[in-house]
This record gives sequence, structure tokens and C-alpha cells, in this order.
Amino acid sequence: MSTYALPDLPYDYAALEPAITGEILELHHGKHHAAYVKGANDTLEKLAEARDKEQYGGLVGLEKTLAFNLSGHVLHSIFWDNLSPDGGDRPDGELADAIDEHFGSFEAFQKQLSTATSTVQGSGWGVLAWEPVGGRLVVEQVYDHHGNVGMGTTPLLVFDAWEHAYYLQYRNVRPDYVEKLWSLVNWADVAARYTAAKNA
Repeated sequence: MSTYALPDLPYDYAALEPAITGEILELHHGKHHAAYVKGANDTLEKLAEARDKEQYGGLVGLEKTLAFNLSGHVLHSIFWDNLSPDGGDRPDGELADAIDEHFGSFEAFQKQLSTATSTVQGSGWGVLAWEPVGGRLVVEQVYDHHGNVGMGTTPLLVFDAWEHAYYLQYRNVRPDYVEKLWSLVNWADVAARYTAAKNA
């Protein structure tokens, strides 16, 4: 059975300083993301065992655990590629046009995603996603890793709002951390995700 693997970062742990310290990035990637990968793989094994023994009494809990860990793995994998030490500024081309069309302006989009990330209750994410039924960009709040999203949406840009992503550096001032994330956004990666999702 194929399993999930922790991806390598496309930059060194210290590369995103001063916005994100190397210590936080190393803990975030090497401990937290790794735990979601292990959790997803362990849960797949338990699901296979349940099928083999035809014992489905714990299926609901296993499905929820898989969704939690797998979503954590997927979102973190996108997050690392969404960031770059050479990031920041704003997008151009088709992505910029789509943001203007669906949010009115880049500034309005930026404010909505910042607010969604800063105000997500408890732990979660702010997400720019492609919604294929309406053919539009939307901003979503993701509670934990897998709640409050439109079915079928594809995440393009994700901002991690779990405390492990920022607390050592920004304490409880999540908006300051979110503001710094904008200086790291790898718009080439976001634009490539937008094109792929739109053409899927």
C-alpha cells in the first residue's frame, strides 16, 4: 500500500527569516507536519485491518482521523510551496485579473484573506480556493484542517493559523504574523495552482 511522505522544504529552515524564524520552521515542518504524515499512514493501516477483519465498529472515528491528518498533510504541503524567501508583492496576469474580478481589487482580497486567517476560531487556516461550479475564486476559513470548506474547492493559497505556526515568535498576536506572511507569498506557485485548477 502506498503511503504518504513528508516533503522536503524548497528552502532552508532559516530562509524565511525574519518573518518566520528557523526554529519555528524546523519545529513546524519536522515535528507538526511529520506528525500528520504519520497519523495518515497509521490510520490507513487501521482501515486496512478493519476491512480485512470486517470489523467496522470504529469506522467513523477512523474516517475522521484520516480526514484530519490527511488534510493537515495536504495543506502543509501547499503552504511550504506557497512561501518563498523571494516572495511578496502581488500577482500579475490571469490570477491578478481573477482576483480583481471576484474580489473587486487585490487590496479587498488581501483584507478578506487576512481577516479570515486572523479570526478563524481556535486553530485553522485562511484559504484562497478555486470553486469550479461557479467558476470563481473564494476565500474560506478551515477549522482545524478539514471543516467549513465548499465541496470540490481547490486550495491555491493557504495561510496556517495554528498556534504552532507563529506562537513562539508572535505570541497571541496572530494578525502581525498574518501581515508578515504576505511578504513571503510565492505568487508564481499560486498562479500555477490557479491555472491547473481552472483547467482541470
